[in-house]
Parts: sequence; C-alpha cells; structure tokens
Amino acid sequence: MSDTLSASQIAISGMKAQAVRLRHVSENIANIDTPGYRRKLVTFQQAVDGGTRTGGVEPSPTRLDTRELPQVYDPAHPMANDDGYYAGSNVDLIVEIADLREASRSYEANLRVFEQSRQMNSSLLDLIRR
Repeated sequence: MSDTLSASQIAISGMKAQAVRLRHVSENIANIDTPGYRRKLVTFQQAVDGGTRTGGVEPSPTRLDTRELPQVYDPAHPMANDDGYYAGSNVDLIVEIADLREASRSYEANLRVFEQSRQMNSSLLDLIRR
C-alpha cells in the first residue's frame, strides 16, 4: 500500500509543479505588452527530503529569460529614449501558448495518476473488508 501512497504523493508533487508553471505562463501572457518585462522561466528538479530522493519533483527558483529585449520605435511613448525607442517585452505568445498546453496536459496526466491511485486504494480496502 505504501507504493500507491507514494504514487499519490509523486502525482501531487507533479501537479504542484505544473501549477507553478501555469502561473508563470499566465503572468508572461498578461505582461506581453509591458515595456521592459522579461519572460519568467521555471524548470523542475528532483525533490529531495533529508538527502534522499523522494521520486517527486519541485520547481526550481524562477529565472528570467536573458534574451535581449526588442527595441520598439514609438517616439510618443513616455519610456522612449532620445531616438524614439524603448525596450519591449521578450515574451512570445506562440511559445507561451505551447508551454500552457504542455503544462496543462502534464497536470491532467498527474491528476489521472492520482485518481487511479485513489481508486486502487479504495478497491484494496473493499477487498480487505470482505
């Protein structure tokens, strides 16, 4: 039974990690037109508890995309320099939508694993009761 319990915990860690990723993607999309905004990136690492690997994942600290910010020409913009350019955002909507789909599908897959684990625990308890 501990194997199914650990499967549930691993699935939960995956859902939490993907929820963080979804939050960052939504922040990126919300700030696509914010001048000077750098895309937030999140990666995952193995979860470690007391020096031993748990089998789960956790999000690493948030990093900012280091790609150069595009220069946007708009002399009327309050942030424009003497040449009429200001630093735009380095968020690419196509990339964010792809990340959004990948994160939501990974979340759904972890949710299915959690549900299957719960059903297996319930079936085991039913068998024990008989």
